[in-house]
Amino acid sequence: MNKPSALFNLAITGVQHSSPYIPGKPVEELERELGLTGIVKLASNENPLGPAPTALRAIQDSVSELTRYPDGSGFKLKHALAEKYHLSPSQITLGNGSNELLELVARTFLTPDLSVVFAQHAFAVYPIVTQAIGAKAIVVPALNYGHDLDAMLKSVTPETRLVFIANPNNPTGTLLAQDALEAFIKALPVHVVCVLDEAYYEFVSAEGQCDSVAWLDACPNLLITRTFSKAYGLAGLRIGYGLSSSDMADLLNRVRQPFNNNSLALAAAEAALADVDYLQKTIDLNQHGMQQLTAAFKTLDLEWIPSAGNFVTVDLKRSAQPIYTALLAKGVIVRPVANYELPNHLRISIGTAAENQVFIAALTAVLSDV
Repeated sequence: MNKPSALFNLAITGVQHSSPYIPGKPVEELERELGLTGIVKLASNENPLGPAPTALRAIQDSVSELTRYPDGSGFKLKHALAEKYHLSPSQITLGNGSNELLELVARTFLTPDLSVVFAQHAFAVYPIVTQAIGAKAIVVPALNYGHDLDAMLKSVTPETRLVFIANPNNPTGTLLAQDALEAFIKALPVHVVCVLDEAYYEFVSAEGQCDSVAWLDACPNLLITRTFSKAYGLAGLRIGYGLSSSDMADLLNRVRQPFNNNSLALAAAEAALADVDYLQKTIDLNQHGMQQLTAAFKTLDLEWIPSAGNFVTVDLKRSAQPIYTALLAKGVIVRPVANYELPNHLRISIGTAAENQVFIAALTAVLSDV
């Protein structure tokens, strides 16, 4: 093991003991490594339809103005979001993906003397932003791969300032019931900010969706984060948003970097938000793809975690790493989740019917060889 450099020793303790976020393997990287073509990527929960045509037209219409700085306030997108959710624009914070909102809230409320509560198997960015500031992470054991709300509430201390909840959860896809989640948020002490990460909200069935926006009036310490990266197909433009009280948004905007959203992202997001037909097409494709994959898992005698997102995590009953590697050799990229304490599982994003079938054929072949 190499001796830490002098520069390493200058970093704060939290950074020294953290690990960088590892994204899904890019298609280009696998092409370079193995010389493959026609690769199917089902690793990063992206929209297989690509951006909406309306969003692409909005991008094209904005290209000529790239010499100008973007609207630092995001005026038009904020007003479109405010109209959609019946909120004031002052209650909306725009982020470079909803991921930036997670960092902003940590920078706003945490110090090394404070703590954060989140669940086992929860999104990897929660511990990253916690450790980067040097705060204490209180990781509550999962309940059926999801959040144990009673245990999380009991884990809150006087030093706790943030609670992160992903609903649906990534990477397990588990979903909390509205009544239980609302009761949990309203039971939190006044010194605790609840971050409700709803990156996959649009994929939840109408029966399962929480009307979390309606809770904002009674919950001034609630921040809801959502994104245009998943259902709206704009992952490459990095744009998300937070819904909260005006007081919360004001604090977050004090630490938000100027011009954190580029002009193409702002224009595309506004157009995508208005394109309800595209969103419904995305949801329909996801539902059919979920049925396609889970039917295949049943045929292969594999168990999976029921998912409310645009991905499904399957239990291989053995180390998943060799199977992941074998799938790469067949030109299929999925996501190993051993870093989430799920070493026997793979997370598979829902693709098009053709992409899903390529994965099913590859998995069937790989499992027959092991």
